[in-house]
Amino acid sequence: MRILGIDPGLERTGWGVIESEGSRLTFLAAGVILSKPTESMATRLNRIDTELSKIVQQWHPQIAAIEETFVNKNAASSLKLGQARGVAIVAPARSGLEVAEYSANTVKKTVVGVGHAGKDQIGMMIKVLLPKAGELTADAADALAVAICHAHHAQSPQYKAG
Repeated sequence: MRILGIDPGLERTGWGVIESEGSRLTFLAAGVILSKPTESMATRLNRIDTELSKIVQQWHPQIAAIEETFVNKNAASSLKLGQARGVAIVAPARSGLEVAEYSANTVKKTVVGVGHAGKDQIGMMIKVLLPKAGELTADAADALAVAICHAHHAQSPQYKAG
């Protein structure tokens, strides 16, 4: 199964593509979609949509997985992040992909073994699980962690698609 993992963000949206065959994971690609705070909201959201659509066309994932957002104390920041996340869900869905959603704690617990792991711990485990990934930004590593989380949970008898 080819999985697109997405770590949504307005300024930096991480993405990563892996292949999962049983318990074997293979790194294919990863990166970050960047936008500038000086750009209009429409321009920033359009960039996320356009770039994720290109990634889906290039890598042909069979499913996408995205990290759920947590609510910040700053309501305006939460709303902006929610808009970026919405676009990040729609882009693969428009191509007919199911989009699975996982909480940050579920992703961390699945990949690191601890639900409150830090970004450095996630990065270290990504290097162990996907050594061919090389050096990654934290956002790309987080996106790969979301993809790995889905690979793990999709094998569970309790997993329900859709």
